[in-house]
Amino acid sequence: MFGIDARTARVVWTAALVIAGLYGVFLVRTTLLVMLIAVLFSYLIYPLFALAQRRLAGRMPRTPLLCLVYLVVVGLVVILVGLFGNQVAEQATTLLQQLPTLLDPATLEKRLPLPGLLEPMRARLAGVLREVLEGGSAQAMPFVRNVGTGLMHLAGNLVYLVVVPILSFLMILQAPVIDELLVTMRNRRTGPFWTDVLHGLNGVLSSYVRALALLSLATLVAYGLVLQLMGVPFALLLAGVAAVLEVIPVLGPLVAAAGIVGVALFSGYEHVGWVIAFIGAYRVFQDYMLNPYLMSEGVDVPPILVVFGLLAGEELAGVSGIFLSVPFIAAVRMVAVQVRQHRAKLTTPATPAVVVAPVPAPAAPPPPPPAPPTSG
Repeated sequence: MFGIDARTARVVWTAALVIAGLYGVFLVRTTLLVMLIAVLFSYLIYPLFALAQRRLAGRMPRTPLLCLVYLVVVGLVVILVGLFGNQVAEQATTLLQQLPTLLDPATLEKRLPLPGLLEPMRARLAGVLREVLEGGSAQAMPFVRNVGTGLMHLAGNLVYLVVVPILSFLMILQAPVIDELLVTMRNRRTGPFWTDVLHGLNGVLSSYVRALALLSLATLVAYGLVLQLMGVPFALLLAGVAAVLEVIPVLGPLVAAAGIVGVALFSGYEHVGWVIAFIGAYRVFQDYMLNPYLMSEGVDVPPILVVFGLLAGEELAGVSGIFLSVPFIAAVRMVAVQVRQHRAKLTTPATPAVVVAPVPAPAAPPPPPPAPPTSG
């Protein structure tokens, strides 16, 4: 009718709806980001809440118990900030004040700590470091500027510090309702697929977030203790930065290691070799022992995809894209695995049932002939 093909009209209408949906997501991208951060924060709190439920065995209602867990977490954070916050702030202020002097190429040759074997090469090594600093700073400044702008933007929205815990509190409180919804979905025709997808996403994200939290905590404790005992300048500040960068796989630990070695080297610390040896030993322990133990199989993302996701995330969403790129890739990978498994179930022919005929029972033996009568 009117020269309009019905199939073409349906395609155009579907494409228009998809474009409108994507545009709507773009308009509310900040709200969606806050919701996603709240979901990730919920995965940190829920194990403590589940542990408290098992310990109390239903003796306290759900809402007061969750409030108690939140109070304990907030109390621990306040205690840690009170114990180490002032030291970290002082070290950060001192480092910012000394940074122009530490990076001054004119005095680098005199401050460069070298062993006796490399002492004749002091001028040459200082020249190489000077060229690296001049070239690397020019290339890294755009990236650092973008990251710094993103961090300042996030820090300026202090309301998120209140909204995110409130949203995570409500999500944990409504967890039983979500479970009932998943059970209802499974009874529909496509319900098993979407239920498996949601369960898989829950497993991947929970494993990823909890593993990152434990890895960051291990890095904070190990770097803080060892660097402090070794007398490395700004030890607590460097340990805190390394713990934060641990949430960025592959590139984060490399940047943290380079920063620690660079600060120790330019500060004139005499035992830089021991610092490098410690960082190398710790990375071997964490990357090949602790990390595989904490990360489940579904979170195992290939390094090439991690690097691609980090670069693409920074281009698309700045700091938020950097932090969320790896869990997004892990979630997409998990969905692809679920799709492949369900397709395999649909294409695999059902095995015909084998009917086993009953075995006839053996015939009973004939009765013995009667005994002949005996004469009296």
